Amino acid sequence: MFAEKLTSNTAHTGAEPAVSVILTVVNEATHLREAIKAILNSNYGGAIEIAIAVGPSKDKTEQIARDIAALDNRVKLIENPSGRTPDGLNAAIAATQHEIVVRIDGHSAIDPNYIREAVRILNETGAVNVGGVMAAEGVTNFERAVARAMRSWIGVGGSRFHTGGDAASVDTVYLGVFRRSALIAAGGYDPRFTRAQDWELNFRLRKAGGKVWFDPKLQVTYRPRSSVRSLARQYFEYGRWRAAVSRYHKGTASLRYLAAPLNLLVNLISLILALFVSPWFLIAPVVYLLTVKLASLFIGKSWAERVRLPLVLIIMHFSWGFGFITSPRGLISNS
Repeated sequence: MFAEKLTSNTAHTGAEPAVSVILTVVNEATHLREAIKAILNSNYGGAIEIAIAVGPSKDKTEQIARDIAALDNRVKLIENPSGRTPDGLNAAIAATQHEIVVRIDGHSAIDPNYIREAVRILNETGAVNVGGVMAAEGVTNFERAVARAMRSWIGVGGSRFHTGGDAASVDTVYLGVFRRSALIAAGGYDPRFTRAQDWELNFRLRKAGGKVWFDPKLQVTYRPRSSVRSLARQYFEYGRWRAAVSRYHKGTASLRYLAAPLNLLVNLISLILALFVSPWFLIAPVVYLLTVKLASLFIGKSWAERVRLPLVLIIMHFSWGFGFITSPRGLISNS
């Protein structure tokens, strides 16, 4: 069945430029097949080469990747012994050749017209990188609640690639479709940034005079974390690495990035003061909880989502905030 789907994509006409698709994967056995099928079945007329950088995994990711490569000669495997995202992406870039580089995530599935639209927008705007909406979609009730939170303002702030918006020049985009020349000139992904490497790269692309462009027509289905523990870990890492980027590139910390750590500090201090000074200090935590519960009623589309959303939002907010606050100053140099 998988082999049939791999060979059912549009025939290459040569009318559109060839593209290199890169992805790096570790422990992605659940979603890797879906991600690759979406690429190979896209409505794109140009040639496609795919480089999968495979890191040490505890599941069957490597075997699945080998099976896929054996069925389609457009797919090649690259070893990524460190398992780190920037190392894998740089290795995949080095192993491919075309001027247009499409980054895909092992947790994602692109829309059939994604590559075609991205190439068109890249050419029309003159941008060095274009991206669209990180359209989170869950399967279980918990995943669906996480997806709702990830696509809401209260969950992740006002990032266009999360919540949507008009096409415009932006600071960063989800994944990205790049001009290789600009990517190489910028030095590729900084291997010191285990997380937030996309934001950091886009900062350097913009600093060099390049344009990073968001367009809502570009849709990528993203599969959110499936457990409380994995979600907390993900957002903790987001927070600590976003703090590292802010320290490394001075002046890049916006109010949106400071909201979660400030919220955590206010609630913790209020709880301590309520214990030792006056119960009136419980007002801040109570207001926060009521806000989260009220927001959950509005952004949830079913009661199964609404009852899980308060926990999901609190995990996202507090994990991100705690990661940001506790981010060690030597995080980058020690990576």
